[in-house]
Amino acid sequence: MTTTTGQCLCGAVHFRVEGEALAPRVCWCRDCQYLGAGTGMANAGFSAEGFSYTGDVTWFESRADSGNLMQRGFCPRCGTPLFSRTPARAHLVFIRIGACDSPAKIAPQMTIWSASAPPWAAIDTALPQLPGQPAAPGKGGPS
Repeated sequence: MTTTTGQCLCGAVHFRVEGEALAPRVCWCRDCQYLGAGTGMANAGFSAEGFSYTGDVTWFESRADSGNLMQRGFCPRCGTPLFSRTPARAHLVFIRIGACDSPAKIAPQMTIWSASAPPWAAIDTALPQLPGQPAAPGKGGPS
């Protein structure tokens, strides 16, 4: 079984997840642009069953463009965005690939919300592009 580990910039939060990455992607929804300081966010879904973290995480709730209530976790000390989850898809947790100890091992396989990207966005044209939200990995319906 694959183990993925990572941490925030200051090292106050560490995480570990067992299992394969599901639907690694770059998201250009407007929320991810805010979180990424203007760029898209590279995220990978994982089964929530194999996920754990240590340290204090602050959770921010908001409504996503998909309509789902989103909970986004970040380090309250350094501000690093780390995770997101939604009660609508409680079987998943999405981890920011840049917070992983070995980010090169989790390459995005698609670009989502490409219709929301600014004209200057650097989007890998070799990857499939979806203008909005894809179905959730592992279950039907929007994630």
